[in-house]
Amino acid sequence: MDVNKLPVHVGIIMDGNGRWAQRRLMPRSVGHNAGMNRMIGLASHAKELGIRYMTVYALSTENLSRPQEELDALFNLFRKYFTRNVKKLYRQQAAVKVIGDLSALPQDVEKLLSDGEKNSPENPQFTLIFAVNYGSRPEILRAVNRAVEQGEPLDKEGFEKLLYTSGIPDPDLIIRTGGEVRLSNFLTYQAAYAELYFCDALFPEFTDRKFDKALENYASRHRRFGKIEE
Repeated sequence: MDVNKLPVHVGIIMDGNGRWAQRRLMPRSVGHNAGMNRMIGLASHAKELGIRYMTVYALSTENLSRPQEELDALFNLFRKYFTRNVKKLYRQQAAVKVIGDLSALPQDVEKLLSDGEKNSPENPQFTLIFAVNYGSRPEILRAVNRAVEQGEPLDKEGFEKLLYTSGIPDPDLIIRTGGEVRLSNFLTYQAAYAELYFCDALFPEFTDRKFDKALENYASRHRRFGKIEE
C-alpha cells in the first residue's frame, strides 16, 4: 500500500458488538469484550501501516440510556482490560487520548481513562483516541458556551481550539461497521470533508484485511475539498 495515499487520521464507529454476541446466543457483554480485543489489534495494525491517529467510538452519550446491566458490563471491561492494553500501546510508542464528558462515568473508570491519557509517552508515533460518553452535538454546544464565556468573536481556528479534538487533525476517513449507514453523532464538525466507508461486517469480524480494503477504497478516491478539479 502506497504510504502517501494513507489517511493520517481514521475514525471508526465500532458497531455490531452486541449483535455479534446475540447471534451466537451469548450475552451482549461477550460481544463488547470481543470488540475491545479487535480494537486493540486494529490499532496495532494501523500503527504498523503508518497511520498517525485513530479515533474509536467506544461509548456515545446516547449509549448511557442502555440497560444498567449492559453499562456495568462495559465499565467492568474498562476496569479489567484498559490499563493492560494501553501499556501494550505505550511499549509501541503509542499514546492514548480520551474525548467526551467523563464526569458522568463511575469515578474509578474516569480515573482509569484520565490516567491512560496522562501516562502516555511524549512525541508518540501513533495516538489512539477513545470517544467515551461522546456526542458531537454536546461537544459543539460545550465549545459555544466556552466561547460565550470568553466574550470575543472567534474564527475557525479559535473555535476548533475549544473542541475536544483540539490539536488533532480532522479525520480523513471514517469507517462504520455493522451495516448501518450514518454517523450517529460522531465527529460531525470534524468530518465535514472526511471520506465515509460503510461495511456490513460486525465489528468483532472486522479483520485487518477488511480494514486494508477500506484503506484501498480510500486511496482510490480523489479528494477535491469543494474545489474544481484541474
